[in-house]
Amino acid sequence: MEKDSYIPLHVQLKENIEQQILDGNYEGRIPSERELMKQYDVSRSTVREAINALVREGVLVKKHGKGTYVSIKPLDSWLGQLSSTTEVIHHLGMEPGAKLIEFKKIKAVDHIKEIMGDNEVYYLKRIRLANNIPIGIEQQYYPTYIGEQLSTYDLNEITLYDVIQNELGIPFSEANQKINCGPIPKKDLEYLQVDETVCILKAERIIKGQDQSIIEYEEAYYRSDLYYFEISQSRKFG
Repeated sequence: MEKDSYIPLHVQLKENIEQQILDGNYEGRIPSERELMKQYDVSRSTVREAINALVREGVLVKKHGKGTYVSIKPLDSWLGQLSSTTEVIHHLGMEPGAKLIEFKKIKAVDHIKEIMGDNEVYYLKRIRLANNIPIGIEQQYYPTYIGEQLSTYDLNEITLYDVIQNELGIPFSEANQKINCGPIPKKDLEYLQVDETVCILKAERIIKGQDQSIIEYEEAYYRSDLYYFEISQSRKFG
């Protein structure tokens, strides 16, 4: 736990507990509040905020008089810990990279305006690389106050999530992600070096902050032969 970090302690603790679940260290009943307080050297309120957030997301379930247990959510709504593409590519044993296509302030089209709640947003489009092979195209939309700060960085080099949370001091609270498959838009075929008959993974993700405001909305396309999503599951008790 980094007590000097911009990221609140309860968010750090939540992420630690999630990682313990993903690593298989927490199965069934998790440690009690008192045990977590001692293990992570945090207050009871910090523990309760972290646990309550995980209960809301369906990762944990409270059983009256028995404790808190690892739960499960449907496969289409819980892919475990929120990870950047850079982290995923590293996990696959490959070298991550990015190539900037465009980054600019735009007038939001209707569906983006509805999601972001603003008429103007910053739009970022990058090709994602693994061992210098294009595996995906990511399009992110940011509120103007975040986009203006990101404009000072080299977007070919940075890991966006690290910069937003650790350097800009904007912690993530929760995310919702949907994944399906289908054809890639014709205008993007050349970027992934595939033909239009290839089935592509399409992912949409909304990331929210502590106050439930939108930090990022992403629409992304990935080559299904080179990229996959790993799902960690645990058995629900009771």
